[in-house]
Amino acid sequence: MAQAKNGATVKVHYTGKLDDGTVFDSSQGREPLEFTLGAGQLIPGFDAAVDGMAIGETKTVTIPHDQAYGPYHEQMVVEANRDQFPPEANPQIGMQFESRGEDGQNFVVTVTAVDGEKITLDANHPLAGKDLTFEIEVVEVA
Repeated sequence: MAQAKNGATVKVHYTGKLDDGTVFDSSQGREPLEFTLGAGQLIPGFDAAVDGMAIGETKTVTIPHDQAYGPYHEQMVVEANRDQFPPEANPQIGMQFESRGEDGQNFVVTVTAVDGEKITLDANHPLAGKDLTFEIEVVEVA
């Protein structure tokens, strides 16, 4: 039976959960996730978990935040004035905006608070600082 190894194209079904059991993502009801193992397409801990699995094999693995989306960085939370947004924008908690860093790279910020003219923006990935548990089933290895 084929086993997943670096360079292989792998299809998996998965369900990702937080420590409290909240499901944050799942392939259930959709096509399986297809990726090249070891190509850096997914978080490192997910690649490591799938490595060596065989078709039909299932496992549950907890991936520490340093092998997922990294630590949460307080310095990536900033306040902006409402006048820094386009006039037609009406920032609300949970909205996401694309911004450009000093290095020219685009990144996404999420509105986490609105207080009058002050808007709090968080550039951390929503899953940064969180350990993630995945239920994984390998459905194809090529």
